[in-house]
Amino acid sequence: MSTLPTSPPTTAASNRPTDQQDERLRDRSGIRGAIAAAIDQIRGGDLGVLPVVLGLAVIWTIFQILNPGFLSSANLVNLLMESSAVGVISLGIVCVLLVAQIDLSVGSVSGLSAAILGILFVNQRWNVVIAVVIAVLVGTAIGFVYGQIFNRFGVPSFVITLAGLLSFLGLQLFVLKGNGTINIPFDSPLVYFAQLAFVPPLLSYVFALLAAVSLFLIGFNTSRARRRAGLSARSTGLIATQSGALLVALGLVFYYLNITRGVGWMFVFFVALVLVMHYMLTRTKWGRSVYAVGGNVEAARRSGINVRWVYTSVFMVCSTFAAVGGILAASRLASASQSSGTGDVNLNAIAAAVIGGTSLFGGRGTAFAALLGIIVIQSISSGLTLLNLDSSFRFIVTGIVLLLAVTLDSISRRSRTSHGRA
Repeated sequence: MSTLPTSPPTTAASNRPTDQQDERLRDRSGIRGAIAAAIDQIRGGDLGVLPVVLGLAVIWTIFQILNPGFLSSANLVNLLMESSAVGVISLGIVCVLLVAQIDLSVGSVSGLSAAILGILFVNQRWNVVIAVVIAVLVGTAIGFVYGQIFNRFGVPSFVITLAGLLSFLGLQLFVLKGNGTINIPFDSPLVYFAQLAFVPPLLSYVFALLAAVSLFLIGFNTSRARRRAGLSARSTGLIATQSGALLVALGLVFYYLNITRGVGWMFVFFVALVLVMHYMLTRTKWGRSVYAVGGNVEAARRSGINVRWVYTSVFMVCSTFAAVGGILAASRLASASQSSGTGDVNLNAIAAAVIGGTSLFGGRGTAFAALLGIIVIQSISSGLTLLNLDSSFRFIVTGIVLLLAVTLDSISRRSRTSHGRA
């Protein structure tokens, strides 16, 4: 008597492969789990800040070999101070790139804000706070106009901001007509802040401790929330290890910088802006909307996101940071002139955002890209200056680094697509 073939008994686990994958994720706790997860991300094309860190290590190693004074405390202090103004401008570029747009006028906007500051504060003798606020609001208004033109008429941002580059450069020359260069008094709070204000050594170590404690608390609360939701989470020991490593690293950095002048308040201000924007991009509805629009604008629109407002807001943020960066640059140089915001300001601001890891295709990048990218660019400039090489080499090397960053971004994007992570 024949019997019908029967299939092997199925189990709940065999019917739920997704649950098995989730369990494997949950098993990845501790340092080994973190390393395994990081390797999987890299294989999937999600490189994060790894290329920037490795590139920076190579650049520093080469320049230190060629000139032992490159990594001296005095040179690193100057490097960080020189990075701040353009770094703030680059922070705005990051926001625009996240929605797959561009702003080519940040240099002209920064120069215009510096000119307005010089006229109001020095020539008209207005209160310094009022002069700064007006200069910044002008930048915000420019971004609002960009957003309206982009949304209402559909003019590409490349064309809009290219027109802005030319127009606001002309307006800057008109504002400074008959003045040429306006010297900002050395005893003014702006020049003091940009040149002479440094964090006391004891306070710098307090900052290091606060950063480590904040990292632990954020990581602990996030892990606890993920466990409650049944998701994978980092162990408390791993979080404590990361926080301790950050404390030691920042403590050593501050100790080394404090050998000379220490950490400038202007650089601290730049880092504070980076942290604020990191929070805005990762912890707020606006930030999630920015990433959504950059990832897929049509999907974002259908999900109920006000796409027009997102575009307008990022243009406003970018122009506002350009104005702030222009004020910092003028304060650093103690002058506002017809050359303010010109030269390589535009190129360096955009290059810093891209080199730092912000994708030109939109939807990928962090506020820390501006910080890492501008340090890379300023390291190249500082190293070549110490070697007594002219600016032509700086442009060549920076261009090569930028090309490598964009090429790596394209390769990573293809890898993410092939792994289903695009």
